[in-house]
Amino acid sequence: MCGRYSLFVPREELADRFAVDASVYEPRYNAAPGQSLPVVTDDEDDRLRSLEWGFIPPWADSRDDGGHINARAERLTEAPTFRDAFNAGAVDAGRCLVPADGFYEWVETENGKQPYRVTRTGDGPFAMAGLWARWEPPTTQTGLDAFAGGEPDDETEVVETFTVVTTEPNDLVAGLHHRMAVILPEGRERRWLADAPQEASELLEPYPADEMRAYPVSTAVNDPSNDSPAVVERAETVSRSS
Repeated sequence: MCGRYSLFVPREELADRFAVDASVYEPRYNAAPGQSLPVVTDDEDDRLRSLEWGFIPPWADSRDDGGHINARAERLTEAPTFRDAFNAGAVDAGRCLVPADGFYEWVETENGKQPYRVTRTGDGPFAMAGLWARWEPPTTQTGLDAFAGGEPDDETEVVETFTVVTTEPNDLVAGLHHRMAVILPEGRERRWLADAPQEASELLEPYPADEMRAYPVSTAVNDPSNDSPAVVERAETVSRSS
């Protein structure tokens, strides 16, 4: 799975890399679910937008029906939660690019879980395949107001969310976790936004292991409030596997 990642390249580099307006971008060393993070959506592909990590389908009755941080690539065409977004046929859901420069996985050891950071060998930014949706709370009315044209009983705002698509791991990530984020091949990322579902499905493959590296980091990354350069540094001591 992908439950934590980083993105801290300079704004100009990010803007050039994805050909977008990166005005909303702020570096994150420890991006976590529930946070507003930069993505490129298929309906506005010329700029970064801040969406909340934790997908809520447009038809959900409440926010409690969402919070999906990952979507399995194998089920995008059949899972009701993600199908409309993947098919890109709705005005309130679609595909997106989730820029990152690394992600974290945890390995069970005799002394607890050891976090690792996984990056491309060149440490440059990449795009994870994602889905986005716009959720608007149902309009309800209560009491006599419902019969007298009263105001809707609605105190929840419209929210836009995203999820990261995952697939089978490559040989490198397999030693850390049984799933990995879909990293789109550079030069083909825009296909994920624009292609028909059948062609887009061809991009949902594990990224080549020989183009990635993994190294241990401090358990400080376990706490999302620790969002500083220190969390991406190589750990000096590593717990042994049990």
